[in-house]
Amino acid sequence: MTPYDLLMDIHALEEDLLTFERKYGIRSETFFIAYMNGEEPEDDSWTLDFGEWASVYKTWLKRQAEYRNAIQKAQRQSASLSGLVRVAT
Repeated sequence: MTPYDLLMDIHALEEDLLTFERKYGIRSETFFIAYMNGEEPEDDSWTLDFGEWASVYKTWLKRQAEYRNAIQKAQRQSASLSGLVRVAT
């Protein structure tokens, strides 16, 4: 994926994360730490959401790392932003 493609994917994932954060009233980072520590949802109806939320957050973390790596690689090849900037049409 190009840095631009990764960025677009990150933004889409962030919209999904915001939906969960608004629904449950906590930040994704806080949720994910508790989820990974084995905390169970208070309500059984939240189980599917929590699984999806954790999956989206993991993918978001992965895309963030991929984006950083792609940008670092591009910056090694060019010292300016001119090769990185893309204007949406």
